[in-house]
Amino acid sequence: MSEVVKPKIGAYKRHILICTGPRCAEDGAAQALFDSLGDKFKAAVLNEGELRVKRSRVSCFAACKGGPVMCVQPDGLWYYNVTPQNMDKIIEQHLVGGEAVEELVFHRGPGCV
Repeated sequence: MSEVVKPKIGAYKRHILICTGPRCAEDGAAQALFDSLGDKFKAAVLNEGELRVKRSRVSCFAACKGGPVMCVQPDGLWYYNVTPQNMDKIIEQHLVGGEAVEELVFHRGPGCV
Protein backbone atom coordinates (compact mmCIF):
# COMPACT_ATOMS: atom_id res chain seq x y z
CA MET A 1 0.00 0.00 0.00
CA SER A 2 1.39 3.42 -0.94
CA GLU A 3 1.89 6.20 1.56
CA VAL A 4 -0.53 9.13 1.48
CA VAL A 5 1.41 12.34 0.93
CA LYS A 6 0.32 15.39 2.88
CA PRO A 7 -0.40 18.24 0.43
CA LYS A 8 1.27 21.63 0.67
CA ILE A 9 -0.08 25.05 -0.24
CA GLY A 10 2.14 28.12 -0.26
CA ALA A 11 1.32 31.12 1.92
CA TYR A 12 -1.30 33.56 0.64
CA LYS A 13 -3.16 36.62 1.93
CA ARG A 14 -6.51 36.12 0.22
CA HIS A 15 -8.34 33.34 -1.55
CA ILE A 16 -10.87 34.17 -4.23
CA LEU A 17 -13.56 31.73 -5.25
CA ILE A 18 -15.25 32.24 -8.62
CA CYS A 19 -18.47 30.52 -9.60
CA THR A 20 -17.96 28.97 -13.03
CA GLY A 21 -21.30 27.16 -13.08
CA PRO A 22 -23.48 27.42 -16.18
CA ARG A 23 -26.31 29.39 -14.51
CA CYS A 24 -24.13 32.15 -13.07
CA ALA A 25 -22.92 33.77 -16.29
CA GLU A 26 -23.57 33.25 -19.96
CA ASP A 27 -21.31 31.89 -22.68
CA GLY A 28 -18.47 30.79 -20.40
CA ALA A 29 -17.78 34.34 -19.17
CA ALA A 30 -16.95 33.16 -15.64
CA GLN A 31 -14.48 30.54 -16.87
CA ALA A 32 -12.86 33.11 -19.18
CA LEU A 33 -12.57 35.48 -16.21
CA PHE A 34 -10.97 32.74 -14.11
CA ASP A 35 -8.55 31.90 -16.92
CA SER A 36 -7.49 35.56 -17.22
CA LEU A 37 -6.51 35.87 -13.56
CA GLY A 38 -3.05 34.37 -13.85
CA ASP A 39 -1.88 37.22 -16.10
CA LYS A 40 -3.83 39.85 -14.13
CA PHE A 41 -2.32 38.68 -10.84
CA LYS A 42 1.21 38.69 -12.29
CA ALA A 43 0.74 42.24 -13.57
CA ALA A 44 -0.46 43.38 -10.10
CA VAL A 45 2.21 41.26 -8.31
CA LEU A 46 -0.49 39.21 -6.60
CA ASN A 47 1.02 35.92 -7.73
CA GLU A 48 3.75 35.95 -5.06
CA GLY A 49 4.88 37.68 -1.90
CA GLU A 50 2.87 39.01 1.01
CA LEU A 51 -0.16 39.99 -1.13
CA ARG A 52 -0.36 36.62 -2.92
CA VAL A 53 -3.91 35.67 -3.89
CA LYS A 54 -4.96 32.06 -4.38
CA ARG A 55 -7.80 31.40 -6.81
CA SER A 56 -10.24 28.52 -7.11
CA ARG A 57 -13.26 27.64 -9.22
CA VAL A 58 -16.49 26.47 -7.67
CA SER A 59 -19.37 24.93 -9.58
CA CYS A 60 -22.20 26.72 -7.78
CA PHE A 61 -22.73 29.23 -4.96
CA ALA A 62 -26.54 29.06 -5.31
CA ALA A 63 -26.53 32.80 -6.02
CA CYS A 64 -27.44 32.46 -9.69
CA LYS A 65 -28.06 36.06 -10.69
CA GLY A 66 -25.78 38.91 -11.65
CA GLY A 67 -22.76 36.75 -12.43
CA PRO A 68 -19.98 36.17 -12.63
CA VAL A 69 -20.06 35.95 -8.83
CA MET A 70 -16.92 35.91 -6.67
CA CYS A 71 -16.15 35.56 -2.97
CA VAL A 72 -12.99 36.96 -1.36
CA GLN A 73 -11.76 35.15 1.75
CA PRO A 74 -10.91 35.69 4.55
CA ASP A 75 -12.58 39.09 4.01
CA GLY A 76 -16.01 37.48 3.54
CA LEU A 77 -16.98 39.85 0.72
CA TRP A 78 -19.11 38.67 -2.17
CA TYR A 79 -19.01 40.48 -5.51
CA TYR A 80 -21.42 40.28 -8.44
CA ASN A 81 -21.15 41.44 -12.07
CA VAL A 82 -17.44 40.61 -12.05
CA THR A 83 -16.75 41.58 -15.66
CA PRO A 84 -13.13 41.88 -16.80
CA GLN A 85 -13.30 45.65 -16.19
CA ASN A 86 -14.82 45.20 -12.73
CA MET A 87 -12.21 42.56 -11.92
CA ASP A 88 -9.50 45.11 -12.71
CA LYS A 89 -11.16 47.49 -10.24
CA ILE A 90 -11.42 44.75 -7.58
CA ILE A 91 -7.75 43.86 -8.07
CA GLU A 92 -6.56 47.46 -7.76
CA GLN A 93 -8.89 48.66 -5.01
CA HIS A 94 -9.48 45.54 -2.88
CA LEU A 95 -6.79 42.93 -3.47
CA VAL A 96 -3.94 45.47 -3.65
CA GLY A 97 -5.41 48.46 -1.82
CA GLY A 98 -7.41 46.67 0.87
CA GLU A 99 -10.68 48.58 0.27
CA ALA A 100 -13.88 46.90 -0.89
CA VAL A 101 -15.43 47.97 -4.18
CA GLU A 102 -18.72 48.79 -2.48
CA GLU A 103 -20.84 49.23 -5.61
CA LEU A 104 -20.14 45.57 -6.54
CA VAL A 105 -20.58 43.99 -3.08
CA PHE A 106 -23.85 42.09 -2.69
CA HIS A 107 -23.18 40.19 0.54
CA ARG A 108 -20.92 40.29 3.60
CA GLY A 109 -20.14 37.08 5.42
CA PRO A 110 -20.18 36.52 9.19
CA GLY A 111 -18.02 38.99 11.06
CA CYS A 112 -17.82 41.45 8.16
CA VAL A 113 -18.32 45.10 8.87
